[in-house]
Amino acid sequence: MKFHPIIVSSLAILLSPTKCTTTTEAFHLGPISRAFLSRGGGGGSSSSISNSGRSGRGNSASDSHNGAAGTDSSCTSISTSTTLTATMTPSILKEVPTVPIPGMKPGTSGLRKKVEVWQGLKEVEEGGVMYEHYVENFIQSLIDTAKASNGGKMLDTIIVAGDGRYFNNEAIQTICHVLAGNGVSNIWVPKGGIMSTPAVSAAIRRRDGGAAQGGIVLTASHNPGGPGEDFGIKYNEAFGQPAGEEFTDALYQRSLEIQSFKTITSEEDNGTLPYMDLDASIGTEYKLTDTSTVTIIDPFDSYLDALKSCFDFEKLKEFGKRDGFKILYDGMHGAGGPFARRVLVEELDLPESSLMRCNPLPDFGKCHPDPNLTYADSLVKKMGLQSDGSSSPSISDISTLPALGAANDGDGDRNLIAGAQCFVTPSDSLAIICDNWEAIPHFAEAGGPKGVARSMPSSAALDVVAKARGIPCFSTPTGWKFFGNLMGSKEMFGKEDYTPFLCGEESFGTGSDHIREKDGLWAVLAWMSILMNANENVEIGEPLIGVKDIVTKHWEKYGRHFYCRYDYEAVESDAANKVMDLIRESFVNGNSSEVPVDKSGIKLTNGVEFGYTDPVDGSETSNQGLILNFQYPSGDTARVIFRLSGTGSAGATIRMYLERFEKDSSKHNEAAPVALKKLADRALALVKMAELTGRDSPTVIT
Repeated sequence: MKFHPIIVSSLAILLSPTKCTTTTEAFHLGPISRAFLSRGGGGGSSSSISNSGRSGRGNSASDSHNGAAGTDSSCTSISTSTTLTATMTPSILKEVPTVPIPGMKPGTSGLRKKVEVWQGLKEVEEGGVMYEHYVENFIQSLIDTAKASNGGKMLDTIIVAGDGRYFNNEAIQTICHVLAGNGVSNIWVPKGGIMSTPAVSAAIRRRDGGAAQGGIVLTASHNPGGPGEDFGIKYNEAFGQPAGEEFTDALYQRSLEIQSFKTITSEEDNGTLPYMDLDASIGTEYKLTDTSTVTIIDPFDSYLDALKSCFDFEKLKEFGKRDGFKILYDGMHGAGGPFARRVLVEELDLPESSLMRCNPLPDFGKCHPDPNLTYADSLVKKMGLQSDGSSSPSISDISTLPALGAANDGDGDRNLIAGAQCFVTPSDSLAIICDNWEAIPHFAEAGGPKGVARSMPSSAALDVVAKARGIPCFSTPTGWKFFGNLMGSKEMFGKEDYTPFLCGEESFGTGSDHIREKDGLWAVLAWMSILMNANENVEIGEPLIGVKDIVTKHWEKYGRHFYCRYDYEAVESDAANKVMDLIRESFVNGNSSEVPVDKSGIKLTNGVEFGYTDPVDGSETSNQGLILNFQYPSGDTARVIFRLSGTGSAGATIRMYLERFEKDSSKHNEAAPVALKKLADRALALVKMAELTGRDSPTVIT
């Protein structure tokens, strides 16, 4: 176990001392609480929502942001009406020497490492050295990059929030100290420290007219939390979108150059750090320096306003009272749970029994907060389903099951959708939402989506609908930031307007342009709206049209894209790279026509490597997945895609995506993993998966 000597010493270089204002008494508080807020509890001050002339669902589907090209002044402005100033021990600025830490290269959704690495308790993989100030180094690199991208001017307002996982509140304290040390004027932290990723994006765009210039989100998304598990930090830019590659590349480069970080400490410089009670009343202000203030904000208001701009809450509330309609929402003990309660129970008057595991826990209740058939097994069983998504034979009366089931991940941006004995794949969900856009006011008021997009590994179900509906359709690399450019084509670049916009990815992500992130709860309300529209003419007392009816009808109209994904998690990195190298050398660069056909009769026709040229900014992204195209003896086509995931914190995850189109409706009821088993066996044999990785089976099939 090794510490770098400079890091251990942490010698402070004092800058000009800067005292906080007018206070000499310490603000005595108890230990950091991990309990989430009770809305309006703790004597919290009320907050006001100024609807700018809008009531309920907004009259405009557009968002705006201060200083943005093509902004819409009708954007709702959310602000806190009451200010409570907390007294704190005076602090001083200091600059601490440090050294570059290797491996701080963000992936598709930020930087993720084992939590002990962030805490300075575990060696980093690159070099085997333990670094005491891992968080400080990363945040200093981030804020330096943000300042540079802001024309050399320090950002004025930043949101800091997390998904509530282990180390969340401690990291928030540290980050606020670094931001204050760098002169960020306004630091907004949600009450309790917890905020879903979609809610952060909404607050960046809407709170105080879009005053925030960025958001630091503490999350490792769907990865487990707790001691020995994962922690991560990602950054969202001024329009609420995840930082693009230009930003993250610059951040990584800065992390290799950094020599010191700026922070604050107590005036006595005795190691005592200014402490903020994150459970304080909404509107409480902590004056960290003469120029930097932390404000406790309402986590819900901006996000709720964004949702109301998309859906008719009053009509959904009435539909929720229909006999035969029940919903079950699994929050998986993540950040999305309180938002589900706020929307489904408090706004739509659905019963508390509609919620399960909606209390955030630092370790997600020991569960893996990934909303798929494997990890959301409790919900899956309650929906009358088996682990492969097929109907459970033990259910004799489906009327006893919820009509709509849903789950979200750790930070509330992903979603699983199911009906009574019907699992809806993410790719099918996206296509069905597209085909039923009339049911969603955000789209209906504009005459439909002006653009749709899917991640390349997602099935082509969306493409078929978009072609039939005459909607521009894009296939992008994995990562929500690529959708962000398309959504912001006019807003950010002054180019073609694709909003209202619909997008999604096979990894259980769906969303629209109301924010610039995927949004689990948005997808649930979209499906509830589709069900409401489908049952508009169903008489009271008659059985409701269900999710399964809608899905089956969709397949009859467009055909079914059988689809599933095999995940091989925590594979040794060298072995994972050998698999990818074999595919690239033998089937992409090699001659696929020479590969013999096996007894399955499934023929490899060619291999390609996916690359992407962004139609908005012209940037190029390469090495985004290896695609093997196949042909069945019947002439039907299929494809298998291999990718290395960038969302884990240890080893590598090999993802294998399988897709086969079937037009014959008599064959649509087969479970996808069963329908794709021969294709999977064929592909796994070709790439020598078991031989190269030692894995006889995937960790997860979903």
